[in-house]
Amino acid sequence: MSAQMSVPRPGGRTFAPTSCAPSRLAGVTFTGFPEAALDFYDDLEMDNTKSFWEAHRETYATAVAAPMKALTAGLTDEFGEAKIFRPYRDVRFAKDKTPYKTHQGAFVPKGPSTGYYVQVGAPGVRVGVGFYEASGPRLASIREAIVDRRRGAELEDVLAAMQGSGWELGGDRLKTSPRGYDADHPRIELLRHKSMTLTKSYGFEPVIHTPELLDRVRSDWREATPFVEWVLTYARA
Repeated sequence: MSAQMSVPRPGGRTFAPTSCAPSRLAGVTFTGFPEAALDFYDDLEMDNTKSFWEAHRETYATAVAAPMKALTAGLTDEFGEAKIFRPYRDVRFAKDKTPYKTHQGAFVPKGPSTGYYVQVGAPGVRVGVGFYEASGPRLASIREAIVDRRRGAELEDVLAAMQGSGWELGGDRLKTSPRGYDADHPRIELLRHKSMTLTKSYGFEPVIHTPELLDRVRSDWREATPFVEWVLTYARA
């Protein structure tokens, strides 16, 4: 996105990102994800075993974990501290018993199940924002805001701006209309969401291997801030 692009915020405000800060924080420099990171996950998808992991543990540490720590460290001052997820899958109740995740994700929480996300894996790098789960009362308050003419229109404006610049709307959705809502409501498609996320993929673009990726993620998260703010403003716990 352009660094000067403005997008609407709740309440009619706009958000115009400023220039990006240097890709350095507390002596930690992000230089990009090396090709070895993508190769590691490409191979892991083919051989998701403890023996493979143990043989390539150092590759994970240097090509995946260290760059992800440096990337999120460079974003901490503006967005907050990220949780870098463990690489191990919880297989206790899963049919799929493969032990390792085939991507490395990091999440900055800003509210209940709501925040900013970045991920690297075999398909490359992608960023995301949104809420991945909502309790009954919280989901009800989000739907109440979607139905409201002013607040619903705010969300539509935010989503239109983001989708127009390459973000994809996703999340779990009901196949039918939620109970109590008219199937002919103009925002029925949004009302069907049980979770709502927006993602943007960089895939294998050369930028993912360079320090510039940090500024790209920063710019993306800034662009997505109006959506995060809309959720935090109108979703009641």
